[in-house]
Amino acid sequence: MQIPAKFATPAALVVAAILCVAAAVGAARLIESRSADAVRRALTGAGHSWVQVEASGLQIILSGTAPSEAKRFNALNTAGGQIDSSRLRDRIEVAAPATIKLPDFSLEMLRNDSGVSLIGLMPASTDRESILKTLGDLLDGKGKVTDMLETANHPAPAGWNEAVDFALAAMADLPRAKISVAPGRVTIDAITDTPAEKADLQTRLRRKVPGSVKLTLEITAPHPVIAPFTLRLVSDGNTTRFDACSADSEEVRTRILAAAVAAGMTDRSTCNIGLGVPTPEWADAVVMGIQAVQEIGKGSITFSDADVALVAEAGVSQAAFDRAVGELESNLPEVFSLHARMVAPAGSAGSGPAEFSAALAADGKVQLRGRVPDALTRDAADSYARARFGAADVYAATRLDPELPAGWPMRVLAALESLAELSDGSVTVRADTIVIKGLSGNANASDSIARILSSKLGETAKFSIDVRYDKKLDPLAGLPTATECIEQINQALAEQKITFEPGSATITRDAAPTLDTIAALMKTCADYEMEVAGHTDSQGRDEMNLRLSQDRAQSVIAALQGRRVLTGKLRAKGYGETEPIADNGTEAGREQNRRIAFTLTGADAVAENPTPARPAGEGAGATQAGSVSQAGEPPATGAMPSPETATTPDGANSGDDQSMDGAAPGDAIEGDGTIDVQTPDKNAVRPAKRPRRNGEPATEN
Repeated sequence: MQIPAKFATPAALVVAAILCVAAAVGAARLIESRSADAVRRALTGAGHSWVQVEASGLQIILSGTAPSEAKRFNALNTAGGQIDSSRLRDRIEVAAPATIKLPDFSLEMLRNDSGVSLIGLMPASTDRESILKTLGDLLDGKGKVTDMLETANHPAPAGWNEAVDFALAAMADLPRAKISVAPGRVTIDAITDTPAEKADLQTRLRRKVPGSVKLTLEITAPHPVIAPFTLRLVSDGNTTRFDACSADSEEVRTRILAAAVAAGMTDRSTCNIGLGVPTPEWADAVVMGIQAVQEIGKGSITFSDADVALVAEAGVSQAAFDRAVGELESNLPEVFSLHARMVAPAGSAGSGPAEFSAALAADGKVQLRGRVPDALTRDAADSYARARFGAADVYAATRLDPELPAGWPMRVLAALESLAELSDGSVTVRADTIVIKGLSGNANASDSIARILSSKLGETAKFSIDVRYDKKLDPLAGLPTATECIEQINQALAEQKITFEPGSATITRDAAPTLDTIAALMKTCADYEMEVAGHTDSQGRDEMNLRLSQDRAQSVIAALQGRRVLTGKLRAKGYGETEPIADNGTEAGREQNRRIAFTLTGADAVAENPTPARPAGEGAGATQAGSVSQAGEPPATGAMPSPETATTPDGANSGDDQSMDGAAPGDAIEGDGTIDVQTPDKNAVRPAKRPRRNGEPATEN
């Protein structure tokens, strides 16, 4: 429909007006959105994320809670940098200021011989003058009060005044102390002279403290200084007592008293614990000294710091005195200096016969005792003994005596060298002779000792040797013979044979215990020449069986070598199927024929058996224990061994009378008992090889 002309102009004006209004609204909203986004980004970047930004027309409204007035002002400035400030409307609130924290009031009172010092911060309401007057009256002119206190104009917290009053009252009982005062809490660090004073002070302070104050006590009673650090123990043979006793700790006191009780002390003596010990090894030295008095029976030991005096009363044996002195001289810590004296009986002279002794126990332990002329000889004897008998097995307790005869050091060293020839015994060196007594596993030990002493001391040296031979101590007497070795090894094989993987030279795991047993036996049999023979059944080709048996014998030697057995005298030899001990026509027989056997060879075989054995590598020798079978069993019923491998009841091979103990026909016997080995005829008498049945594998070896 066509609009009349008179309405067209008004309609156009209306449409234009609507479009203008819409454009104006859209522009305002765009300006509003962009302004709000710009202000929001600026405030967030400045760290004012707490400000909320809203747009209302062209106005930007800021709201939120500012942490402080300064933060509020900074936020307004940040927003005013993005839009005209006349467009901003401030609705930001400021958080109420936090409650001001009261200061930490504390008071330190330090008292010593020069007076009292006050340090800390206290409320201005505290009566400062009263505190200073109370402390001044307490010192009574024997020191001064140093005031370094500060005050704060705040009310006193709960418990403050009670704590200060108690601290002032406690100070009267504390000549050396530090008292720390806080609201409702007092901490006292003090020193007393004795543990008894400490206990009394703790009791009185705990009674005085008010209920509103928490008290912490740190009171110490340091040990007194003992100078010199002294200990003296006396024994008359019947009673033992302490004249003086000092220890540096409870543990040391316990050790000293225990040693004194062991030495015969019966009264309830005690040790004073104090400061001033000359060395941390005081307890070790004192215990050794008490044991020395116990050793001599009658005498005394006195320690004055690091000086030690041992006195043996008349009647003490010279040997016991020498042992005690030797123990101390050899084992006292280096800081200590020993002075030993023996009271001689009335009308006697001298200090008894001079001796040096060394004793070797059956367990290998060696003790050195007696006299040596100087420290150099003592060190030399100790070093020589440790080198010959083992450093951990030597205990030296010798004493120095510079009055010993000339040549004493050489006599001591010769005696120690002689002692090394014994398994159990002793040597004693005296001025006129050397005495050697004991047991030995060497039948020629006496001869060896005589040669040592004669060569070291000269042919005119006087000595006495009383050494008995004990076969049980002889390391060679208990070794098995060659035949016994073979018997033991093959007995182990009889109990459990060495088995291999089928058709392989790889030893199965089940054979490990047997190999371990043989390896242990070989430790004492490694000097004998032996052949390790490998045997198979008749299944498979001859050449393959021969090679397989050789490889299996070699595997056994390698397994023994891996068990640290000396295998230099072992020789591997494979015989294949040529020497069966059972019928190859049965599974049981074939199982017996698959075996490893040990055999003596060479000179060892000749020495053990008057009938010469064949050399290694030429069959199973007659010295094999029991039977040629690894398992040590007789051939199974129906077995058909060849004439040269058949065995008689005593284990010797039967057959041609011209052959010697299993030598094949054609082996010539030389005049010296050895065998000139000829290559055997492969077609010589041997068991018939049964034909393989249909479907049977070529080999089961």
